[in-house]
This record gives sequence, C-alpha cells and structure tokens, in this order.
Amino acid sequence: MGIRPQSRVLLLVLAAGLLASATAACGRSDSSSDGTNAATNGGSSLSGRIEADGSSTVGPFVTAAAEDFQAQNSGVQVTVGISGTGGGFERFCAGETDLSDASRPIKEDEEVPVCQENGIDYTEFQVANDGIAVVTNKENDWATCLTVEQLAKIWGPDSKVDNWNQVDPSFPDQKLTLAGPGTDSGTFDFFTGVINGEEDASRTDYQATEDDNVTVQAVSGDKGGLGYFGLSYFEQNQDTLNDVEVDGGSGCVAPTSETVQDGSYTPLSRPLFVYVKNTSLQKPEVAAFMKYILDNQAQIAEKAAFVPMTDEQAQKAESDFTAATG
Repeated sequence: MGIRPQSRVLLLVLAAGLLASATAACGRSDSSSDGTNAATNGGSSLSGRIEADGSSTVGPFVTAAAEDFQAQNSGVQVTVGISGTGGGFERFCAGETDLSDASRPIKEDEEVPVCQENGIDYTEFQVANDGIAVVTNKENDWATCLTVEQLAKIWGPDSKVDNWNQVDPSFPDQKLTLAGPGTDSGTFDFFTGVINGEEDASRTDYQATEDDNVTVQAVSGDKGGLGYFGLSYFEQNQDTLNDVEVDGGSGCVAPTSETVQDGSYTPLSRPLFVYVKNTSLQKPEVAAFMKYILDNQAQIAEKAAFVPMTDEQAQKAESDFTAATG
C-alpha cells in the first residue's frame, strides 16, 4: 500500500535507536511493553537482520509490528518489502526472505512445489483478519449496495459491461471505469475466487496495479469509477471514496471491523498470514519477532487498522508457534 509505481519493493529500514528514544519519551502502554518483554526474552541482547516481503495488504501490519519491536531491540533490523503476495512467495520459496506476508494461503499446486524443490520448510501463521472493500467515487449516489451476482457481472472474465445502467437498469447512464489489484496480488486472487468462482478469472481491461494509491486516484478522479482493495486502505481514504455494501445472499452489509470479525460481511472477509521459514525461526531474533507479533496481534491490528484475530484463531497461532519452535 502506498507504494510508488516505479518501486515494487519498498524497503522500510527503521532507525531503531531513534524509535526507542521516541517510545520512551511518549510512554508506551503497559499492555504493549508487557507483550514486548515476554516476546523478546531479554530484548536488547538480540541482534541480526530479518527480511520480509509480500502482500501490500499485510505489509503495513508487519511494518507496525517491526516499529514497536525494534524500539525495544535496537540490534535487530527488520526490512519489509512489498511486491504482492505472489511476488513475496517467489522470493520466499527461492530462499531469499525469512518471512512472507500473504493475503491468501500459499498455492498448493504452484508455490508449494517450488518451496519443496528448494528445500524451504515453513510454518503458516494467521496474524489478523481483513475485509475487501469495494469502492466508488464520492459522487456515486446510486451504487450503495451491490450483490455478488452484480459484482461478477462487472468483473467476470467475459464481461463487456462498461456502463452503470448495464449493471442495473435503475442506475444512471454513466460510463463505468475499473481499477484494482494486479495479478500478483493476493487480494486479486481472493476477490476473483469468491466473486467470479475461479481464482484469477477476471476481465483484463481495467487499470491493474500493485499500488493501491493508483486505485484510489483512479476511482476518486472518475465519477463512474469502481475498484477494490483491503478494508484497512479504504479506512485510510474514506474521505475521498465511498464504500459499497455487499449482498452475499443475506442482505446488504457494509465492510467494518465488526462485520469482518463476526463473519457477516460475506464473502469478502478473509484471514491474513505470515509465513516463516523454519530455519529462520530457529534464529533467536526471528523467533522473538514472530512471538511479539502473536502476543500483541490485537494492538498491532488496531494500530494498522486491521481486524484482530478471534480468541480461537489466536490460540491456534500460539500452538503453531510452540510446535514450530519446540
């Protein structure tokens, strides 16, 4: 999110010493510092570099975690790249990164075999929940709710719909223009799977980008614009865009943290993941960082505008961590 188009990988190398000073000056909450102390196991003695890459949706979550973690561990440098879920898995399965941020599970038929061929064993951790927001221009006062069938009519691979009145005869004669994630995006994979019935099945005549800022600009600059991306990014841009309620068969539901958490925003709610290479997880700094994320997932999700895991999801992630680290 927020990536310049010319830079598909954003490296966020944080000045941990300065952040630590700022944190001390501001006075971080007890709940955060307690989780940090528990996760870092001595904290300041840790050192090393952790490299993550992947989803533009999950990137801000991991970045928020890295900021707080490094504030307590000045010897650890966390680098977060954003090349899309697919791009992240390419690097991860090639052994180039420690963590792969993903807005969908790893693909069993395409990505898992590559990891296996390269001897990359890993552990999957759910870290948060998210919804996909369908967005329109602020001047759009007609498409307040769309059904899954209408979204499929718009975004299907054979769709030729280019006017809003083709979506619904009650809609105005207004040219429809589309923008959204590119094919390397986990958001694209998930959206096409639940809306069009087949992952990656989508019309191609739209403005595709891995930079959600481009989608914001495209939709906000065109009265007939329509796009989609992660809920957290809509919340950052709600002053310039409308969100569309979605009817998945039980009535129109708006995308909010509450509707994502309780599962009523269907079918566009999803889990978010961090994959960790098992050899990296044996390094104290990587294990401490992952433990910090799991211990503080609710606070990190709130800071990064995501939806925290349920108690059941959090317990499973903790059990997975224990199993992976022995």
